[in-house]
Amino acid sequence: MSQEWQGKSKGNTLGYRIFIALLKFAGIQPAYFLLRFVAFYYFLFSWSSSRHIKSFLSKRLGYNRWQTIKGLYKNYYVFGQSLIDKIVVMSNQKVPYTFEFDGEHRLEEIIQGGRGGILIGSHTGNYELAGYYFKRLTMKVNIVMVDNEREQIKEYLESVMSDRNLNIIYIKEDMSHVYEISKALQNNELIAIHGDRYVAGSRTVTGNLFGAEAKFPMGPFILATTFKVPVAYVFCFKETDTHYHLYTSQPREYTDNKKTAIPAALKDYTDELESKMRKYPEQWFNYYNFWQE
Repeated sequence: MSQEWQGKSKGNTLGYRIFIALLKFAGIQPAYFLLRFVAFYYFLFSWSSSRHIKSFLSKRLGYNRWQTIKGLYKNYYVFGQSLIDKIVVMSNQKVPYTFEFDGEHRLEEIIQGGRGGILIGSHTGNYELAGYYFKRLTMKVNIVMVDNEREQIKEYLESVMSDRNLNIIYIKEDMSHVYEISKALQNNELIAIHGDRYVAGSRTVTGNLFGAEAKFPMGPFILATTFKVPVAYVFCFKETDTHYHLYTSQPREYTDNKKTAIPAALKDYTDELESKMRKYPEQWFNYYNFWQE
């Protein structure tokens, strides 16, 4: 990617079709086997994204050269696994995964509160599988996302999605998504949004992550401090081929004025994010110049 995230994902429809067909007729392990070669290709030739992951591992985590090389390949491989796992869940295939959840009772507390809630995640691990797990909850989950994905990929993935208690709210320039979010919260529903990427030209707020300043989208933290509902930080990380660990932080409410509440919410978020990434360093999937070095 370039120096800033462009709001689009890599990949093409053919690649998704190949893996979906392989999953359908052969299963997950053959798909993982093919993935090893795809990951090695990106490891060798995708310098535009590799240099940013190498910088993260070496500068932010202090990896030596050999640790960085191993971590880079593992990053591509686990990222590919997360895409395959996402397809398995979205296409309503038999799910072979197991889940461990730290903080499920905290989501139940939000539900019982009757005011809805906001879940802020990140482009790490496999946030979408957390959404699959959340379908067991009695509360509807609304996923807020940028509507900039390549149209063919988006349409194809939507065509294989199974019906679940999930709804997508696309961020729009006319700000109509704010009305949809407000209506969902009034209906005691959950709002799920990422807090680590912004599109060029959008409003940002600066925070500290791994000892250096970085810009974050202001939108999620404005939501957290505007609607006065419980806010939790949610993560989902892959621990083995078929096991995921989900985390939900203690719900917080930011009732002060925005001048103090937004920085407080951002610090809580970055503290949670840094803690998790030190535990799962190869599952950092921001393939661009996050710290704008």
